[in-house]
Amino acid sequence: MGPLAGIKVVELAAIGPAPFCCMLLADMGADVIRIDRTEPSDLGSPADPKSNLLKRSKRSARVDLKTADGVAVVRRLVARADVLVEGFRPGVTERLGVGPEDCMKLNPRLVYGRMTGWGQEGPLAQAAGHDINYIAVAGALDAIGPKGGAPAPPLNLVGDYGGGALFLALGIVSALLECRTSGKGQVVDAAMVDGASTLMTSVYATMARGGWHFERGENMLDGGAPFYSVYETSDGQYVAVGSIESRFYRQLLERTGVDAASLPPQHDRASWLEVRQRLEEAFRSRTRDEWCKIFEGSDACFAPVLNLAEARHHPHLKERGTLVELDGVVQPAPAPRFSRTPSGIKGPPAVPGQHTNEVLQSWGFSASEIEALRRAKAID
Repeated sequence: MGPLAGIKVVELAAIGPAPFCCMLLADMGADVIRIDRTEPSDLGSPADPKSNLLKRSKRSARVDLKTADGVAVVRRLVARADVLVEGFRPGVTERLGVGPEDCMKLNPRLVYGRMTGWGQEGPLAQAAGHDINYIAVAGALDAIGPKGGAPAPPLNLVGDYGGGALFLALGIVSALLECRTSGKGQVVDAAMVDGASTLMTSVYATMARGGWHFERGENMLDGGAPFYSVYETSDGQYVAVGSIESRFYRQLLERTGVDAASLPPQHDRASWLEVRQRLEEAFRSRTRDEWCKIFEGSDACFAPVLNLAEARHHPHLKERGTLVELDGVVQPAPAPRFSRTPSGIKGPPAVPGQHTNEVLQSWGFSASEIEALRRAKAID
């Protein structure tokens, strides 16, 4: 099932972007084996394993990488794998004996995916950090937030997932594709600070043209433009408009009842505050649902601002099956979609160690070897 069916991935347990990347690969059909720790850890495991959605579609084996036998288990798995993914600080896997050099001696075709915040080298390479720190240094955080206010953290979407996991997934698939012709694997160094910077490419282009205003809320896409913004409705809810093109902007004004003839030109920045005030007044005259009915079928680039519970019931998302329910847990369906080799959720999140015997047997370990490893406490 999925375009990556037959690809074998070893994931060394980490948090955030590395497991999200491996979830994407697993949803697309890869056989992902997550190597969980044998001792309690702070890897963010919730009380209810069913809600740890980044572990879905994978199998879990518990291996103690602090023992020589445990390292030998991982090295044996790596010898038969197509991909290894790790999310530790630089140098950790080398010290454990499962770094790129060690692993690629065992398997020259291996794609070795490395997920870090700062990258494998540089002054900050060994520093701790999280999404908010990486996007701060990349210049992305400074650009997000209200006019006159502090920068607003965009959850952990820009660093962990957009700039991290998605770039790592792209890098892994690209390296697998190249390996088909060269027969050689390679290291994929995915750093969130790099990915977040790349996501800002269009902003850099605007800056190069002299069109970027460094004060938040002064640019077209950061809430500065009245035709690309969020407005409060009479019931305390919000709607989003993105009427950039002139023909869409005209529909926005028509549907809100704002007289276009009484307004200055759309892209007259000096008049944006005046236009915003007119639109704010208009949107506060009706409820969010009333505006949905008024804008239905239009090209004004309008949408209600829904919370996560509401999004599940939106007619468009319902028809597309964008959100699904598995074992009582609502979650996003796999994306993107494939016409011939559809992706799918292969199973709910695994409890750490749930598949240890199954994984080792299917990857060539005998029953006696597994029992010996368990007696030696190399596996659990």
